[in-house]
Amino acid sequence: MNRHLRLTTAVCLVATAVLSVVWTLLEPGFLDDPADRLASLADAGPAVAISALAFIVSQLPFAVAMAGVAAWLRPASPRLATAGGVLAVLGAFGHTVIGGVMMLQLLMAESPEHRGAYAALVGDLESWPWLLPFFAAGLLGTVLGLLLLSIAHFRSRRGPRWVGPVVWVFLLVEFVGSGFSVWASDLAGVLYLAACVGLAAGVSSFSGVNGRPASRTPVA
Repeated sequence: MNRHLRLTTAVCLVATAVLSVVWTLLEPGFLDDPADRLASLADAGPAVAISALAFIVSQLPFAVAMAGVAAWLRPASPRLATAGGVLAVLGAFGHTVIGGVMMLQLLMAESPEHRGAYAALVGDLESWPWLLPFFAAGLLGTVLGLLLLSIAHFRSRRGPRWVGPVVWVFLLVEFVGSGFSVWASDLAGVLYLAACVGLAAGVSSFSGVNGRPASRTPVA
């Protein structure tokens, strides 16, 4: 993996992390009832539109970054890196589709006189069988992709070594802790930013031979 690809990966890691922090800080919070959700979006003002755009735009640098990290780690951990990269890119694709649904809800929120009908439509859309695979791909692809890539990074012994454990804590806080505390998303954002910046530093400064340390052999 040459220097230009490593720098591109590093830049995309930082970009997706910053955009993710933006959409996390500005999102109004997810409400189960579609009517309440549309009302919340209407009350949030322009910030919610910025949040949705940041969420959608972040998927492109995320996909590039995860593919780059997978390529970087593949010589040391081929199976884990390949599987993690494929799943993470699939997760970005699924989340992009979800972003389209978010934008549709923003448009619906601008018409409070039709909120009842729109809320029913949103409920039908979220349970539509053709859309469910994209929701599953976005969630499972991202979680499993990050998990496998973080394990591959930790086992490869490439620096910084703390990135893998930070990603594991991030996954727990984001997808488990959010059900227990309103501060979980903010903490998860800090952890994600730290992991991406640390990984970007490791990728950009790596000086192995042919893309890996000369003394390191593939582990998985």
